[in-house]
Amino acid sequence: MSETERLINASVEDVFAVLTDGWSYAAWVVGASRIRDVEPGWPEPGHSIHHSVGAWPLLINDATTVTRYEPLRLLELKVRAWPTGEGAVEFEATEKDGVCHLVMREQMTKGPAMLIPAQIADPILHLRNAETLQRLALLAEGRALR
Repeated sequence: MSETERLINASVEDVFAVLTDGWSYAAWVVGASRIRDVEPGWPEPGHSIHHSVGAWPLLINDATTVTRYEPLRLLELKVRAWPTGEGAVEFEATEKDGVCHLVMREQMTKGPAMLIPAQIADPILHLRNAETLQRLALLAEGRALR
């Protein structure tokens, strides 16, 4: 499992406003290129964001589904990008000295990507997830300035 953390100069509320805005997903998730639909009820468990992964003309349409949601604390997702596979991603937020401490955990759960040894996959996921958290931080910090 890859674990990446970041202090974000915004409140937990501002961070969760971005995390739970399904239409902003492609703006901060590395690899997501566009959002096709956000189901009513998102971010409640069982509801999905329908997105595309990749770059035109090689786009893969897939979905990300909420598996667990605790407002202002935890968001767990089942992420899909077939044919590479499926994974579980968790965002856990806590307030720390007036800012948000956000931890992102990711692991592959199905598909060909599971064949990649953890010693290789985890550092790659960590780099990608550090960029994802950087993008998320910029959006949340921008909200905090309003």
